[in-house]
Amino acid sequence: MNKKIFSYGLMLASAFMANATFAQEKPAEKSDNLSIYRVTATKVNDLVHTKLDVSFDYAKRYLYGKEWVTLKPHFYATDSLTLDAQGMDIKEVAMVGVKGNTPLKYTYNDNKLYITLNKKYSNIEKYTVYIAYTAKPDELKVKGSAAITDAKGLYFINPDGTDKNKPTQIWTQGETESSSAWFPTIDKPDQKTTEEISMTVKSKYTTLSNGKLVSQKANANGTRTDTWKMDLPHSPYLFMMAIGEFKITKDSYKGKEVSYYLEPKYAPYAKQIFGKTPDMIQFYSTVLGVDYPWNKYSQVVARDYVSGAMENTTATLHGEQVQKTDRELLDDNQEGTIAHELFHQWFGDYVTAESWSNITMNESFATFGEVIWHGHDAGKDAEDKSRYEKLQSYLGSTKKGESPILARFYYNDKEDLFDNISYAKGSIILYALKNQMGDAAFFKGLNKYLTTNAFKNGETHQLRLAMEDITGKDWSPYFNQWYYNGGHPILDVDYSYSNGKETIKIKQTQDASVQTFILPLKVDIYAGGRKISKDILINNREQSFTFDVASKPELVDFDVDKILVGEVNESKTLDNYAFQYVKAPSYKNRIEALEFASKSKEADAQNILLAGLKDQSADLRNLSVEAIDLDNAKIKAIALPIILQLAKTDKNTEVRSAAISKLSATGDQAYKTLLTDGVKDRSYRVIAASIAGLSKLAPQEGLTALAALDMDTKDHIASSIAVLYVNDPKDEHQAFFENIMATGDRNKVFSVVGPYFQYLRNNTNPAITEKGTKNISDVVDRLKLANYLAKQLAAAYTATAAGKEKQASSASGEAKSNLQKQADVFKKAAADLGNK
Repeated sequence: MNKKIFSYGLMLASAFMANATFAQEKPAEKSDNLSIYRVTATKVNDLVHTKLDVSFDYAKRYLYGKEWVTLKPHFYATDSLTLDAQGMDIKEVAMVGVKGNTPLKYTYNDNKLYITLNKKYSNIEKYTVYIAYTAKPDELKVKGSAAITDAKGLYFINPDGTDKNKPTQIWTQGETESSSAWFPTIDKPDQKTTEEISMTVKSKYTTLSNGKLVSQKANANGTRTDTWKMDLPHSPYLFMMAIGEFKITKDSYKGKEVSYYLEPKYAPYAKQIFGKTPDMIQFYSTVLGVDYPWNKYSQVVARDYVSGAMENTTATLHGEQVQKTDRELLDDNQEGTIAHELFHQWFGDYVTAESWSNITMNESFATFGEVIWHGHDAGKDAEDKSRYEKLQSYLGSTKKGESPILARFYYNDKEDLFDNISYAKGSIILYALKNQMGDAAFFKGLNKYLTTNAFKNGETHQLRLAMEDITGKDWSPYFNQWYYNGGHPILDVDYSYSNGKETIKIKQTQDASVQTFILPLKVDIYAGGRKISKDILINNREQSFTFDVASKPELVDFDVDKILVGEVNESKTLDNYAFQYVKAPSYKNRIEALEFASKSKEADAQNILLAGLKDQSADLRNLSVEAIDLDNAKIKAIALPIILQLAKTDKNTEVRSAAISKLSATGDQAYKTLLTDGVKDRSYRVIAASIAGLSKLAPQEGLTALAALDMDTKDHIASSIAVLYVNDPKDEHQAFFENIMATGDRNKVFSVVGPYFQYLRNNTNPAITEKGTKNISDVVDRLKLANYLAKQLAAAYTATAAGKEKQASSASGEAKSNLQKQADVFKKAAADLGNK
């Protein structure tokens, strides 16, 4: 699964506006309850085959189900069966026999269906139980998480068709244990079952499920029954259904169907969105030595999805953020998510984590799959950029080197495991292991793990054993350090040269409660036109390494391969970074040099940023554009022509928009033509930057240009418009914000809610304040955002109320009354949010 989560601080405006899309996973949290060891669920019975026949009541949001579930005792003979069945009405339970069904005794409570079988069965006997039931997901009282905002398993989207801007859809979300909200099952990841699902739907709808569509039967009442069959076993949480007015675009891989299910509006762009999928399948099949194991691969996009995407076997479900037009794709794509979900078809579906404690065996690998795809598709820089971002994602939520264990058997809730330990940190731990083993041995080890555990379950020990089998080496120290202990090293590294010797002093400064790490790393010493390469082994809290060097080094490149899963604080000078940028130009070395230069007060630091304006990586060009100091006349004279060229011709729209913003910030009216041309661009991002820039250089012309934009463009640059309205808080702009709160998806709401708060704070009309805070409260409820917004907004409202009261104390007349009314509204809104 690709989880999309927000993390915001108290500074609403900057935090909300900084990231309009979700991060990939939620920040790591320390568990408060480490007393319960989370054992893998005991297997009393094993699922063998699950056959479902379902239909839907759109008005009631019900699923009417018939199930024939075939099982056998795991080892010990048993005369009982317990199934997970959340929030259902159980109509009938019977044993299926050759002469007909025999009713069985059962009790149903606490979302468990306890069945007494008609006899004691041995583990060589299969039996089939028939269950008739009604699933009522909208009446189910379940708790979501920061990773998955809802957990009711089955979702009816706009079922009554009242929202004219949204299609009617039905879809499912099984992870972690929510499939049992729409069919009774043993809802654990270590169960595997084949599957057959018959769905009766209105004839106008298209269906998708796991496996192959084996039949379609037209019914007399305007419905159709589609039957999907999955002949290979997989876990219950990977069962899926998607129903809606989708248009299918077909592709292929080695004769197997590869298909893309999109709303008709987006179908023309299906190949632009998903078109690399067959190449991804080929790459992963080749590198793993296991050809794509399923009979088809489909991807469907659903509205109001509760997370990022889900790797249902043969049928990934994506949230609507992946669904884009060709214009939208100029600015952004979801290729990393597409790669992530596909890699799960091997790591997660073909071999599934045997318990949620071992979710690293699913999510770390899928995130690793993103990294290596970027390298295969776009080169080493793209791969290094991807893993650098994973490292920063992980480090950004830690303090003093502390973080939870990767293979976690102690936790508060299984949902807590879907964090940037299991995703980001786990992926770079795998990458570091690949570096130490060598690519050939590493991928051979993955092949061994996959083939040994095919259609079964795996845990980290089995991965270790596979690696040991291939390499002949005991990898327990690596796994003990990175999988069964938490935290990461923080290294203070000091360089000194004297009398022909370079000394590297290293101190591990992570918290004393965090383990001392053993770290085999490579060091390159650049001196006198030569490069000296050395291998070092760090295994103490403090140690030194001394090497003979003829002259003082221009640079010591520490951790040459940049595989360290941790932090490094080095005693390097600006000259070292300047040399590093040019002579040791790995992606991480370049970004570190540019970041150092962007913070340095030394005049020569700007020369590194000048070089960065022409960097091969778009994000590093972007960083350089934003950091370059145009108050320095000498730098300005050199930089402006380069930035102007970037603004006009760079292939990356983020770089172009950053360059446009930089030029407009100079206040030079000479750039008005550039900005007016930018307003006509196809890229929404470039248009947004141009409108914002024009509003600075010529405010009235900016407002005129904004008013002239078509509604589609205004919709796509809503966050930029919102910022403009913060500084122009007229009452009539309230309608703009209100529309987004009422109809926007999570990404759009989060991109605008910060400026909306600022707009309400700057506006002086109490009626607008009351309407606006109600709109925000309503969207918190509509999109279930209390976990993300309530606390931060309540604090901001409270502070604003205090400010308004202070202003009121020195005002008079109507102004005083309005300020006090606004303060009262903000206080009430803060209290209301506190109760959500």
